[in-house]
Amino acid sequence: MRVLIVEDELRMAGLIRRGLTNEGLAADVAATGEDALWMAQAHEYDAIVLDVMLPGLTGFDTCRRLRKEGVWAPVLMLTARDSVEDRVAGLDTGADDYLVKPFALAELHARLRSLARRGRPERPAVLEVGDLRLDPARREVRRGEVEVDLSAKEFALLETFMRRPGEVLSRLELIEHAWDIAYETRSNVVDVYVRRLRDKLDRPFDRDSIETVRGAGYRLREEA
Repeated sequence: MRVLIVEDELRMAGLIRRGLTNEGLAADVAATGEDALWMAQAHEYDAIVLDVMLPGLTGFDTCRRLRKEGVWAPVLMLTARDSVEDRVAGLDTGADDYLVKPFALAELHARLRSLARRGRPERPAVLEVGDLRLDPARREVRRGEVEVDLSAKEFALLETFMRRPGEVLSRLELIEHAWDIAYETRSNVVDVYVRRLRDKLDRPFDRDSIETVRGAGYRLREEA
């Protein structure tokens, strides 16, 4: 198992590297996010240990860039901050696990073994269908170069469509993914929100990306 350690504190990087190599792993060290980007593209790593607080390119930005460049090695983020917001931010950029400092090397090794067993998560942090682009971490939607302002529910519905482009999704499936369990399924709220998405994402751009499939539901065309 070959691991890339991205940590700017040399002492911490050395401790992690020594602990992993003592367990029989191969470990390389990058001191910056920029170094991590070229190293991860030049070598095939089984996992990446990525510190959040890096100089220049932060751990969050590095993880986002890795996924954008097609690097799908599992990422374990390290941080001294234990807030829910930090954990969510890390996972939303494409990370697979999160470990708070200080930590035991035995736990780090166990988490890396677990990530290696799962394999590579070939699922982008940013969703793109045609010229539609949805970034869950930034809560941002763009049609080409134009940013489109969506409500929270419109965003959730579009994300459901963009995770399954080309598939016909029934109203019930859309409700299950974009609404909570208390929602009343007999309402026409799905139709209302699909119409709103069309008003914002299609009509201003002369597109017809959300298709009605009679008797079945709706489908986001793969070319959007």
